[in-house]
Amino acid sequence: MVVYAENTCDGTLAGWLSFTATLKSIDKSYKHSIRQEILDSWVRCRQARVNPNDDGVHHQLDQYSLRAVLRENQELITIAKPFMDNLYQIVAGSGFVVVLTDIRGYIMEILGDKDTLKNPMTVSFFQGANWSEKEAGTNAIGTALVTRKPIQVSGSEHYCRKHHCLTCSAAPILDEKGKVLGILDVSGKSTAAHLHTLGMVVAAAEAIMAQLAIRRKNNELRVMNSRLTNIFNTMSDGVIMIDNNGVISELNPVAKKILGFGPAKFETKQPLQVESIFGAQSTIIRRIITCKESCADIEIMLDTNCGLSHYLATGEPVADEQGVVTGGVIILRPMKQIQNLVNRFSGHYGTLKFSDIIGESKAILEAVRIASLAATCISSVLLQGESGTGKEIFAQAIHNRSDRSAGPFIAVNCGAIPRELIGSELFGYEDGAFTGAKRGGKPGKFELACGGTLFLDEIGDMPLEQQVALLRVLQERKVNRIGSDKVIPVDVRVICATNKSLLKEVEKGTFRKDLYYRLNVIAITIPPLRERSEDIVPLFNYFLDRLDKHGRNFRVSPAVIERIVQYDWPGNVRELQNVVERIVSLTEGEMVNLINLPKEICTWQPANPASPNSDNGNGFYPARHVVEVCRGREGRRFLLEENERQEILSLLSAHRGNVSLTARTMGVSRNTLYRKMKQYAIYN
Repeated sequence: MVVYAENTCDGTLAGWLSFTATLKSIDKSYKHSIRQEILDSWVRCRQARVNPNDDGVHHQLDQYSLRAVLRENQELITIAKPFMDNLYQIVAGSGFVVVLTDIRGYIMEILGDKDTLKNPMTVSFFQGANWSEKEAGTNAIGTALVTRKPIQVSGSEHYCRKHHCLTCSAAPILDEKGKVLGILDVSGKSTAAHLHTLGMVVAAAEAIMAQLAIRRKNNELRVMNSRLTNIFNTMSDGVIMIDNNGVISELNPVAKKILGFGPAKFETKQPLQVESIFGAQSTIIRRIITCKESCADIEIMLDTNCGLSHYLATGEPVADEQGVVTGGVIILRPMKQIQNLVNRFSGHYGTLKFSDIIGESKAILEAVRIASLAATCISSVLLQGESGTGKEIFAQAIHNRSDRSAGPFIAVNCGAIPRELIGSELFGYEDGAFTGAKRGGKPGKFELACGGTLFLDEIGDMPLEQQVALLRVLQERKVNRIGSDKVIPVDVRVICATNKSLLKEVEKGTFRKDLYYRLNVIAITIPPLRERSEDIVPLFNYFLDRLDKHGRNFRVSPAVIERIVQYDWPGNVRELQNVVERIVSLTEGEMVNLINLPKEICTWQPANPASPNSDNGNGFYPARHVVEVCRGREGRRFLLEENERQEILSLLSAHRGNVSLTARTMGVSRNTLYRKMKQYAIYN
């Protein structure tokens, strides 16, 4: 709402005299002559104890405070200055001044003729002077600050007598939230008051506000553009921007690196068509422009500086306000990153190291030594050993010691996959390759293991027809998915394991000879547990500590130790771990006795008795030693003693360690039984 002042008349002056002469409200006879906005301002001035007859100079900021005000309002001053210049050009030579104040009414900028600025009538208009109502009484600047509306104040409408010679037209400058930023004012002689003056001030103030809004939007756009540029340049994926003609307009650094574009190549005047990069695959990209179709996770192969590389492409059309496609954005994501992400969340990584292999026997230490050397190269490794010896532990340890430790470790049991599915599992397949194929196709284990290690367990069980495909992949380092003619390069180290003799399988014709020699570059034989009996007790204690979740601190009887060392462990380390788990689960109390062992271990008898010379110092003879039965008297005596020893062990186990029942069953006294137990190093 714009409020214009009519020409000052005697009624206004009389009303002012009446209002300022009394301490009460204005005489009713003059009230109709004075605008309500002016009267309200007079009331505020009286309440603020402004002296209407004071002829002093307005309060002025010191130089330090003025500089602070100018610095704080620099943006407003910069924008308002051109519009103030335009206003001044209109009123130049007429005795008017153009003024810009801050939100407290302090003058920041003033334009006027030199004579006008020196005129006693306008001497209060100077930089740093305060024109708020509390300081200067009713005036256009101060009243506009209070009402936040444009207003013209002329002659005796001013509360202070010294300003009756002035006419002032002021308009507030507001931000987008309606907050006052400053006041624009044009003041001059009251005799030159004109209705159009306020209109010019209002128009200039609105222009200033529009310019402020534009600058603010430009700043927001500049910040947003800076953020988008930073995102564009720091994205880990390649970003390609194209126009509606398929010409590449911009590449981020990753895309330039992928495509091998240096600055000189990209800044060439010759336009770079999308076909020059994507070749026949660019038809997918063209659909973004011509059909306004988005595409997501399209597999493409690009010929880069590093050779043929596999990527996922995602494209999105860019349209203007009318919906017309002006170009598109293509994001290239290396397939290796996707595979690494999938492997990480799928658990396809190795966790075991050589330090997790328990044992101090010569056989196991030799196997670890060879495996450690094999970890430093990229040759194929063939792990041989019985089931349960820990072949996968060795495979993971080799992977984690190698320079591929940051890559995936994927294990495939070739004997557990149906023969008709093993090809699709290893090499992948395309959409519609066979009945039941997953829509969109599926990458194989070779692709998922790219940059890491593929562990093929039970390789001896692989079907003969798939061995040919495996050999080709190992030789060419490339994969063809089932149902596709697209060649995908793979960077995979292969570690194989078997519990069979592959040479015998080659002789039988169930395993290809050329594949055998391709895999058997570094052969590592992992000994069975019966051939390293000195590792049985450390392994037993290791599993007992690891599986004891309740901190019971088990104590193991010597008879149990003797028995587990004698046992031949056909299931190897896996069987030993299962036995310890059974002991932890079923043992009551903290003492582990023979009764806590499985029956097959307690009742097991060696095929041949142990040699007396094989005593390892603990009073018992490891079952791994196969000895001849001694001839003559010494041999018969040894056999009798061994049979008696085994009888005592069996009866103690059957009677749960009860010596009295065992002695009664044997028909001997307890003292005799204790003596024999001591003789045979049997501890209960």
